[in-house]
Amino acid sequence: MPAPPGRVLLLGGTTEANALAERLAARGVGAVYSYAGRVAAPRARPLPVRVGGFGGVPGLRAWLRAERIGAVVDATHPFAAGMSANAVAACAAEGVPLLAFERPAWRAGPGDRWTQVRDLAAAAAALPREPEVVFLAIGRQGLAPFAARPEHRYLLRLVDPVEAPPLPGAEVVVARGPFTAAGDRALLAAHRVARVVAKNSGGVGAEAKLAAARDLGLPVIMIDRPALPERPVAGSAEAVMDWLAHEARLGL
Repeated sequence: MPAPPGRVLLLGGTTEANALAERLAARGVGAVYSYAGRVAAPRARPLPVRVGGFGGVPGLRAWLRAERIGAVVDATHPFAAGMSANAVAACAAEGVPLLAFERPAWRAGPGDRWTQVRDLAAAAAALPREPEVVFLAIGRQGLAPFAARPEHRYLLRLVDPVEAPPLPGAEVVVARGPFTAAGDRALLAAHRVARVVAKNSGGVGAEAKLAAARDLGLPVIMIDRPALPERPVAGSAEAVMDWLAHEARLGL
């Protein structure tokens, strides 16, 4: 009798991963949802969940073997470069099929005033010399470069409450997306924001701030996605399910 198919490891933490988890659960697929655990109160998932890192490539390789993983779907945030690179290396070493579920990047359109930069340090360097209010729509992990630009006032929107602002003098708004253009226009206007800094994460859940900046005529410093190792990529949940059934041969 042939061995039963291995389980699926879904590297998640995004809207796309959540939607895919629903599909996998509905099909009765043996799968594990893994995320970094940076949010204090994450939403409930329809799959078994593991939280935290794997311990680099060696740890991930050992985990893939121990848990009989037959395929990996990387649906992490486009800026989770370390996890994505580790997944490519570990899957190649273990012979486990890997597919990235990647949402398209945002593109500037009519009315947008974007300055595109390569990374967070370049975004901080691109701020003007004159003090202004800057909306840092980049989460908590990338704020350090902006500490070197204390002449500006920063508005931060975070998922979890904080005891003290992560940047000196910053104002923190606690909110969980998805957001609306009308709500973000009101937010930017109320705080007299003059400029937005954003990561090009793509997707619709966080796009409202860009529409709001466009409507208000505000400039946006857009941080390009990090370079990742070459890997197969799908752009829809349907394509991922088809890959799992045929390319990964999980018999869905």
